[in-house]
Amino acid sequence: MAIKYILGICCALMIAVPGYATPSETSSEILTPSIRQQASPDLQHRLEVRIKQLHLDAAIRNKKLSVALVDITDPASPSMAQLNGDEMMYAASLPKIAILLAAFERIAAGKLMLNDQTRQTMTAMIRYSSNKAATAMIRAVGKNYINQVLSSAKYRLYDKHYNGGLWVGKEYASGTAFKRDPLHHLSHGATVMQVARFYYMLETGRLVSPQSSREMKSILSKPGIQHKFVKGLSHTNAKIYRKSGSWRNFHADSALIEHHGRHYIAVALANDPNGGIWMSQLIAAMDDIIFEHADFVLANKASSHIASARESHTPSNRLM
Repeated sequence: MAIKYILGICCALMIAVPGYATPSETSSEILTPSIRQQASPDLQHRLEVRIKQLHLDAAIRNKKLSVALVDITDPASPSMAQLNGDEMMYAASLPKIAILLAAFERIAAGKLMLNDQTRQTMTAMIRYSSNKAATAMIRAVGKNYINQVLSSAKYRLYDKHYNGGLWVGKEYASGTAFKRDPLHHLSHGATVMQVARFYYMLETGRLVSPQSSREMKSILSKPGIQHKFVKGLSHTNAKIYRKSGSWRNFHADSALIEHHGRHYIAVALANDPNGGIWMSQLIAAMDDIIFEHADFVLANKASSHIASARESHTPSNRLM
């Protein structure tokens, strides 16, 4: 635990290193790289080891489980690991985050009022996963508009080049789907990588606007359902900004987590009766991985500094 506090202090003192940006992932305040291009061999190895220790490697091989983990403590230089990152699965209530995004796009365009009623409805949809509230917001925003936003060049949160992503094609109520996704015919779908991108853009102020991103993050705070990721971190004082989902054998969870100076994104999708239990085990493991990875990075930096210092103090051989 002491190591985590020390890391928190170190992270607060870090100076952000500029990254590179793709056209749809730019910000006037910070250069933000595409997380797809930020794969970390160390983070990936640690994630794969923990998956085996949890006896979940068969679920990964059989594509019954997808996981993404992104350290965004320095948002200009994130570190990413994933398993089945672009495997699209039924995600139950998790895609309600897409309804939230579309609503704030409507608000920014002056076509929806952000009054107390709208805020309460969106909060119920996210924190307590109210299907009634979600259906009300779908109707307020417009059924077709949600997937237009997701597929837009601005966000690309549903992208055929990456096997799809976030999709909302049905109200959270009885009845038929109004538009299933074109690749997999899912009514409510996601990939862990596209969900991770959502949270990364949220944290860097690129969902609608910095102000709208802050509003959305506030709505995602204080989870009202204490299972999966929340249960797995219940022994900690981590701040969790989160949306989960459950339907029959399908389980999903996603979160932006702030813990002892580290900020990271965790996403998991599962198709198994024990998926909810997996989520609780996974997030505890992923929280440990983040701090282990931070130790590794700091140790490497320290070794590099020592080596540089020794080199600078080594007398040069000169011809006399």
